[in-house]
Amino acid sequence: MPNDTALYRRYHLTAQPYELSFEPEAGGLVSALRCTVAGRTHDILRAPAGAVASTLAPNRFGLWPLVPFANRAFGAVVDDGESRFATPVNDPETGSTIHGFGWQVPWSVTEFGPERIVMEHERRDGPDPYRYRARFSVEATSRAVIFRLGVTSRAATALPFGIGLHPWFVADAHTRFQANTGGALRLGPGYRPVGRFQFDDGGPFTDPVVLDPDRETAWSFTDWDGAAMLLDPMRGLRIVVTASPTLRQPVLWAPPAADFLCFEPQSHGIGAPSDAAGRAATPLVRLEPGQSMIGSMRISVLPM
Repeated sequence: MPNDTALYRRYHLTAQPYELSFEPEAGGLVSALRCTVAGRTHDILRAPAGAVASTLAPNRFGLWPLVPFANRAFGAVVDDGESRFATPVNDPETGSTIHGFGWQVPWSVTEFGPERIVMEHERRDGPDPYRYRARFSVEATSRAVIFRLGVTSRAATALPFGIGLHPWFVADAHTRFQANTGGALRLGPGYRPVGRFQFDDGGPFTDPVVLDPDRETAWSFTDWDGAAMLLDPMRGLRIVVTASPTLRQPVLWAPPAADFLCFEPQSHGIGAPSDAAGRAATPLVRLEPGQSMIGSMRISVLPM
């Protein structure tokens, strides 16, 4: 139920063994996801003590929706080869637009029950042509948590759109990651795409791998098969992530010695909103006025 003690109004869902908290006014933020396994409750998404939700900079915890595109539009320009226009800079350090606009605005709760919440956000104005309605729903069941994100264009003309979900998974030096992917973008300085790799064997994480604690991990994968796994031997957890075909170009990122890893199911890769190499590999979807796109992700937690 709603709780006014946080900076933003907080909502809670419980469907044992899962418990979730939300701060819709903070960009549709899922501020916590916990799961009870063998009598012990664990944070699945990073939720540092004292963390305060913000719309000034991307939150480094929880999970949040990415709309009307994911990751970076370098130079704060969207260019899909047909449309080209400037977007507001929200990453001053790089002069880019990062993760679209949805994480910086309040979302309205349109449905709320013991096991389901639906949030909506509508962009009716702005310095660029993006006009849309976004809908983000989260449903908790006894077996999994299901996240669904959709966007419907309300623009005057056809425009390139993309969506994604940005979870910050708890991880430590023993956590192993596994996923089968068909390729990846070749990233240059500042993560800008300069080409792509093709994998004949499913990529570097076909077997569970511990991320190198001494260096940054940064991958923008293409043609993921839609199933990934985090193995957490210290807590005895197996976290399974699956996604719809619309979210099969995920990003994997973690800085050195991090207590988290980000595995972000997206509809396109890094730089696809702005850079030719990114859109050649994973283009955005051009939506006519009134057209929609939707994607979903499922998280389930099992004992190892």
